[in-house]
Amino acid sequence: MLVLTQGDPASIAPEITAAVWQKLRQNGPAFVYVGDPSLLERRVPVQTVRYLSAGADIFSHALPVIPLHLATPPAPGEPDRRNAASVLESIRLAVELTLSGEASAMITNPISKEVVQGAGFHHPGHTGYLAELCQTPGNEIMLLAGPSLKVVPITVHVALREAISQLSSDLIIRTARTVAAGMQRDFGLSNPRMAFAGLNPHAGEHGLMGREEQEIILPALHTLRQEGYNVSGPLPPDTMFTPDARAKYDVALCMYHDQGLIPLKTLDMAEGVNVTLGLPIIRTSPDHGTAFDIAGQNKADPRSLEAAIRMAAALAENRRKNA
Repeated sequence: MLVLTQGDPASIAPEITAAVWQKLRQNGPAFVYVGDPSLLERRVPVQTVRYLSAGADIFSHALPVIPLHLATPPAPGEPDRRNAASVLESIRLAVELTLSGEASAMITNPISKEVVQGAGFHHPGHTGYLAELCQTPGNEIMLLAGPSLKVVPITVHVALREAISQLSSDLIIRTARTVAAGMQRDFGLSNPRMAFAGLNPHAGEHGLMGREEQEIILPALHTLRQEGYNVSGPLPPDTMFTPDARAKYDVALCMYHDQGLIPLKTLDMAEGVNVTLGLPIIRTSPDHGTAFDIAGQNKADPRSLEAAIRMAAALAENRRKNA
């Protein structure tokens, strides 16, 4: 059984949750929602449960909910910090259920970091909070996966100037090891092909457009090859995402956030999934945010959440087989 978090109650999370349940209710994958039932009761039939295991028998005719309670009724599109505690409690409980093995994987609905900052959330993103709850801070890696491409940004939610400062051979090596382990354990790839982007135009043009490739990236790839990893690069970032280039690798490791997320979202925005590697649990999420501007208007596209739920189930099955 999978577990899905509440997300921000003023966001598109309630409507995409209801839409995905309607799509999956007959054939699954089945999931239990952890949140306030009132967010869904106007949209779909819900049934509260005490235990995750009870959800399987309910899922086809009602959305099973482990109930939490909001501090104040939400207005769609108007985030309210008074509901931050329930947002974080939903995540905490989902992690607890997944760590215990009651849930095979967790899926997180989108949250607003601005909303939860006042309730004890002091992380640059959702992923860091999950790592803290799993007691594995510093090991988390963000993988974005779609039908056409899988990418990992080696530096993530920092300014571009800071990303360049953070980049090091050690960071590249540690990230690659975690990515390879995750691709083997959860995606079933025994020898994953990892392609590395250059940082500079034309991958530095042999030092004419920057020295980071020679001084940081190439030494890291040399070490990884010596350790037996299947790596290529550094590749010119402007050509490594063409169809012919993508056929030659399983996952692209990029030097900064937008270098990887622009091609991923261009190719697979509607079906992109955020997967966290390096945790003891499986966690996926839709590759979009809260979309407060369209919340409550029935305009939200639920396909990314559906893809996240389907991928969570597939990764859980792969992990079970590889255990």
